[in-house]
Parts: sequence; C-alpha cells; structure tokens
Amino acid sequence: MSAFGDRRQLWLYSTGWKAVQHMPERAAYRSFRTIADFFWRRGSPSVRRLEQNLARVDKYTPDELRELTRLGARSYMRYWCDAFRMSEWSHERILDRVRVVDEYRLRDALAAGRGVVVPLPHMGNWDWAGAWACLTGAPLATVAERLRPEALYERFVTYREALGMTVHPLGGDGVMSALAEHLNRGGLVCLPAERDLSRRGVPVTLFGEPTRMPAGSAMLALRTGAPLIPVTLSYEGREPEHRLVIRFHEPIDPPEERGERLATMTQRIADAFEVGIRANPEDWHMTQRLFLSDLDINDPRRRPQQVAP
Repeated sequence: MSAFGDRRQLWLYSTGWKAVQHMPERAAYRSFRTIADFFWRRGSPSVRRLEQNLARVDKYTPDELRELTRLGARSYMRYWCDAFRMSEWSHERILDRVRVVDEYRLRDALAAGRGVVVPLPHMGNWDWAGAWACLTGAPLATVAERLRPEALYERFVTYREALGMTVHPLGGDGVMSALAEHLNRGGLVCLPAERDLSRRGVPVTLFGEPTRMPAGSAMLALRTGAPLIPVTLSYEGREPEHRLVIRFHEPIDPPEERGERLATMTQRIADAFEVGIRANPEDWHMTQRLFLSDLDINDPRRRPQQVAP
C-alpha cells in the first residue's frame, strides 16, 4: 500500500469512527444494516467469501444460504458499529447486556489461581467479550495483527487497552513468553484461533473439510498447564438493544500420547467451534479463505504436511 493509500485508509477509519460515535444510536445501527444489505446485494468479494464458508456449515438450500449470508453480513456490520461506539459505553451497559453460558468453567479455574487459555473463532464481538472479562476480574492478554498504516494499528491497540486488555503484536519477539507469564500469574489469554493457512498451521477437519488452525492456544496450554477452554460468541436481540452471548465449552485436556498432543488438542478446538458456529452461523464473520479446497490449485499450502510433536 502506498503512503497515500495509508493516509487515506487512516482518514476513512478515523472519520467514520468519530461520525458513528456522534450519530443517534438507532440511526447508527440502521445505517450499518443498510451498508450490509448494499454489499450483500452487490455480492462483494467479502460477501461471496462469507457465503462460501457458510455453505460448509450445513446443507442449505440456495435460498436459505442467501438469506443466511444476508444475516451474516448484517451481523458483521453490527460488530463494526459496536466497535466504533463501544468506547462510549458505560461499564454497566457492557456488563448488563452480556449473557454467559457455563461461566463456572472459567471461574473455577481462575479461583484456583490458574490462568486460562481461551481460543475463539471470529464470531459476535470478541472486543465486547474481552471488556466483560476485564470488568469481571479476569485480566486479559491477547495479540493483534499489525495493520497498515501503523497509526491505525496503534488506534485499535489503544481502543482495546482502554477496555482493559493487554495487547501484544502478533508475531512479535517474546510474545509467547509474555503470554505464558500472564498465564502463570493467573491471567486470561484469548486468541483468535480458527484460521492459519500458512505452513505453520495445524491440519484439522472443520465441517468435514481440511483446513489449518493456529497452534498457539494448544502450545500455551501445554507449556503452562493452563486449562484450554474454547469459547464461541453470538448476538441475541435486535440492535441497539442487542446482547452478547458468551459460551464456554468443555475444557480440553492434553491426551496421553505426547506425540499427538498438539494435533489432537487443536482438532478438539475445531470440534467446539463447529458446535458454536452451527448454533449461530449468522454470527460467524469469516470473510476470508478458510478451507484448503478454496485455495488456488497450485498454491503450495494445499499440500499435506506433518506437524512436529
């Protein structure tokens, strides 16, 4: 991206962020629904990719899939409207509009002084879930992919830090050690975890198809002994009165076979994600290529690989 393109993107985000914060709430969410419907009708590349991924979730008729994709585009734009407005939300609003399923799985571990590793897919609004965790006594650390321009990345980091999170740059030096230290102090580490098509990703099966997922969550749990508890997120209700639902799935224990631990634990994360996504597919915001079969036929990432123990 050129320097001009960087400045343009920063200006668009900054201007849009400020404008949405000052709009009447209902008007803001109504505008984002309109934007979602516009791109859905146009069949933008992101919408087509979303539809392609949603088609793997279940056996939908063409009309059902098209309607699900429309709802998915609306849910994704709801997330962005939330993100632009959430810095103005009170703590009471953040907490009162969250419903938690099986919260004891998190609290029991934290009460015992153990850190917890939470892998989660791109669902609902994980910034909101992170703010909820921090406000309820679960100090959270995570990673963020570096964006261009750098000022835009710093703005998103500042936004998340204002919600109470500790944010490390994805792939930065010493990040895994810093996250491990946070866990050893009894903290919570949340990591986006359903997509890593690089050769470093762990081969898994998701909705019956091969893909790769990041190794980081399972690696941290093995390194520190922290419980590994997948989470899925969804919305309920119509904006702006909508709520966030946080569901804690069963903890994943390391298998006895040491050589298979990383692969087995990552596959079990994928299994938990399947359950959560199937329950609320419209809130799964995966607008990028995810499945190996969607890669170009000559893409080297399509080739099978062996995962080191």
